[in-house]
Amino acid sequence: MTPLLTVVMPVRNGARWLAEAVDSVVRQTLSDLELLVIDDGSTDETLQILGDWMGRDGRIRLLRQQSRGLVAALNYGLAEARGPFLARLDADDRAAPERLERQIRVLDNDPSIGLLGSWAQRIDEHGRPRGNLRPKTDSRQLVDILKDANPFIHSTIMLRTEIVRGLGGYRTAFEAAEDYDLWLRMSEVTRLANVAEPLVQYRRHGANVSTRKAIRQSFSVRLAQRAARIRRQTGHDPAAELALAPDWRSPQALSSFYAEDVVTYRLLDLADPDFGWRNGEADFSPLVERLPQLNHAERRLAVHAMINHLRQARTAGASSRTFRVFAQMIWQRPGMALLAARCLHNRGLAPTARA
Repeated sequence: MTPLLTVVMPVRNGARWLAEAVDSVVRQTLSDLELLVIDDGSTDETLQILGDWMGRDGRIRLLRQQSRGLVAALNYGLAEARGPFLARLDADDRAAPERLERQIRVLDNDPSIGLLGSWAQRIDEHGRPRGNLRPKTDSRQLVDILKDANPFIHSTIMLRTEIVRGLGGYRTAFEAAEDYDLWLRMSEVTRLANVAEPLVQYRRHGANVSTRKAIRQSFSVRLAQRAARIRRQTGHDPAAELALAPDWRSPQALSSFYAEDVVTYRLLDLADPDFGWRNGEADFSPLVERLPQLNHAERRLAVHAMINHLRQARTAGASSRTFRVFAQMIWQRPGMALLAARCLHNRGLAPTARA
């Protein structure tokens, strides 16, 4: 029989918390479901754990792919989903027992809603409560917020499968922010809402995508916003032809629809200590000039980029110049001073050392 609901759960080497995530699905008060677990080339005990669960519950299906990444896994699950409703849960999170029943009830009562999230409780790697996430719930407010930020928690999302398929699912070009791009596109064809209840426990830990791919995620957010603005203005999606996540370091990037962000992100690259040393002095003035337009994540990256550059500087002159720009940036945004001071202290740097 066709299930009412499909839960899609991608996983790669997620053995540590996978059993908890699966258990939270099979214990749902709504039983008419299937759980699709998409394994993205795991090399740990993930498959053994899933094999054990599948032997106990026939509603669990395992799909396998060879390390093709999260977007491919999500779209694989979307293609194989049999339910008219599709829910997401990450393999390190946990759903409250009544989560799916509560969200189905809302969607049944209001067919105009095509995307429904919820509040969430934040937990640490040991499952201990660490506060709550309470995004806005009003549909009109969410559309306005969505233009500048993501007001949805991916693990809380429930969608109407037909709508997501009609939009082509998730897109590889928006790596690490593929959900945000999809929500923006969905907002153009359906209503969005959040349930004002914490229906998921969202786990924060060092391996989260937002921690591992901060620069890429920040760029993808900008890319999604630019594409959405152009769609609203012209009806044309400039990202439709992007098969891969763009490289802002390539010469071709300067003639793209995201060219305004290229210089900024070539400097923000320095926030990654593994990116390597650039010979000579980096000109950080474009960051200072664009500071009012940078979002919070980009300002944090700018601080880290300057500090990493200072740390690796080979001449006192280069360091002195960067310190002056750094001080100017903090002067324009006093709220950044504490963050900058903490970062400098952690790296053993002091702005007065080479001033």
